[in-house]
Amino acid sequence: MTDVARTRKRSFFPRRHPRQSRFVGFSLVELLVVVAIVGTLVGMLLPAVQAARESARIAACGNKLRQLGIAISSHEGATRRFPPSCVWSGTSTTNASSNAVWSAQGRLLPYLEECAIGADIQRQLSMPYSQATLSTGELISGLRIPALLCPSEPHVQHRTKADGTPENAPLNYAVNLGTWLVFSPATRRGGNGAFFPNSRLTAAAVSDGLSKTIAMAEVKTYTPYFRNAGLAEPSPPATPEAICDLGGEFKNDLPTAGTGHTEWVDGRSHQTGFTAAFPPQARVSCTRASGTYDIDWTNQQEAKSLTVPTAAAVTARSHHAGVIGYVMLDGSVHKATDAITPTAWQALATRAGGEANSP
Repeated sequence: MTDVARTRKRSFFPRRHPRQSRFVGFSLVELLVVVAIVGTLVGMLLPAVQAARESARIAACGNKLRQLGIAISSHEGATRRFPPSCVWSGTSTTNASSNAVWSAQGRLLPYLEECAIGADIQRQLSMPYSQATLSTGELISGLRIPALLCPSEPHVQHRTKADGTPENAPLNYAVNLGTWLVFSPATRRGGNGAFFPNSRLTAAAVSDGLSKTIAMAEVKTYTPYFRNAGLAEPSPPATPEAICDLGGEFKNDLPTAGTGHTEWVDGRSHQTGFTAAFPPQARVSCTRASGTYDIDWTNQQEAKSLTVPTAAAVTARSHHAGVIGYVMLDGSVHKATDAITPTAWQALATRAGGEANSP
């Protein structure tokens, strides 16, 4: 190779200065700027992602309500009756029938593609739900039923026995028990909703129309509540704040929440029903020594008294911001915002109220 060629070759690969670093990187200031930009972008995108996820959960929740509406219609088509909220002999509060008050949700399982569990329930309807088991020996009450749980509900854990065995499982979809009175054991008269104990309602009995009467609405699991105040003739309270003064046995067994809507097998108001005493998402505050709670209230548990009526303020609630879902007796699904008036909500909850302008 000639001297000229060697010179040209060296010109393409200049020699490094001895003090020049072999690696070139970001300075600390540049790195901090990049981190700040990435953090800003994440902060901008995260709410949008969360909103999209919640929108998908609301849609999934609506689909579950639709399936429940179809199941109710299928039950009516097969039996010519809508299911009762529970069935009770009305003659005793101590025999097995007083605890065999299976919920309407349990009776709907065969129409929700849960035929095996539904069949096991059907053959054990006369026995207390707390004792009913699958053919495998597993407690039915401890089964978590996905069709009864909203995807936005964060509290879906079982209630367990002392040995950790699942004993009860929660639900988010409650039947419409009317506006206040649920059942009078003395007269055997039910409330004005689509469901009540021992009901045998037909489609014809819903004179307001199936498309204008709520079948089921969302509720929150693990709700604190009062029960068994035992008032002879309880009157509907004028405001949510007045509920706490009605008294009763406070149920807040768990460290951070109550036990309302935690037993999907139990047909009593505080477990598988709701009433329209107050509009959706209304806060019913009650202050106790242990804190302030958003509560439900029932005057008397069904099947626990031969004379005291069951009246209830069990409010429809959800974990969706500003809205709850509900399904009508015709199977159509709707949403109610926090802006709905008490009058409009109660009109939707009555089956024969004659409200010409009900939504």
